[in-house]
Amino acid sequence: MAMSVLKNRRERGFLDGQFLIAMPGMLDKNFERTVVYICAHSDDGAMGFIINRPQQMSFSDVLLHLQLVEEDELIRLPTRTIDFPIRCGGPVESGRGFVLHSDDYSSESSIPVSDDISLTATLDIVRAISRGEGPRRGLLMLGYAGWGAGQLENEIASNGWLTCPAFDELIFDTPIGEKYDRALASMGVTPAMLSMEAGHA
Repeated sequence: MAMSVLKNRRERGFLDGQFLIAMPGMLDKNFERTVVYICAHSDDGAMGFIINRPQQMSFSDVLLHLQLVEEDELIRLPTRTIDFPIRCGGPVESGRGFVLHSDDYSSESSIPVSDDISLTATLDIVRAISRGEGPRRGLLMLGYAGWGAGQLENEIASNGWLTCPAFDELIFDTPIGEKYDRALASMGVTPAMLSMEAGHA
C-alpha cells in the first residue's frame, strides 16, 4: 500500500508534508504521544512515518541482518554510518525499511515527498549509507503508518490528531525525546492546553 499511495498520486494532497500530532486521549497505543510525518495523502488513503518512536535495532544491526557487512567489518564503518538514526516508523510492515532523507541523495527508486525531502525504500541507499556516501540527513524507518480512504480525515475530525506544517529540523535534527513538545510548540500549544473536547462547540 505505502509505495502505491506515493507513486499513484497525481498531485500533492492537503496533508502531504504535514505533521500529525497525537492528542492526549489517543486510544491507539501505537500512536500515543507521536508525531507523524505525512508523505502521501489522497482520496485512496494516507501514509506517513512516526518520527519520535525509538527503535531497538541499530543501523549496524540492520547491516548485519541484511548481510551487507560482516561483524568484523563493523569497526571500520564511518562514525556517521554507525550513528545513522533508526526509528520505529509505524505498525504496518514493521520489518520493511524506508529511508526518509534530504534530497542531496537520489536513486532511480527515490520518490520526492516534499520540495527537499525524499523517500527511498531500496537497498541502494542502505549500501550508500554504509559507505558514508548517503544523504546528509536521514532516518531509517522500520514500518510505516497507513490509513484507508477517509480514515485519517475521520480521526482528525474526531480530535484524534492536530495537524501543522512539517519542518525539516524537527524530522532530522531534534532529539527524539523533544519532538512531541516541540511540534506542539510550533503551533503555540503546550500539552497542558490540550483537551479531548478541543474543537467542539
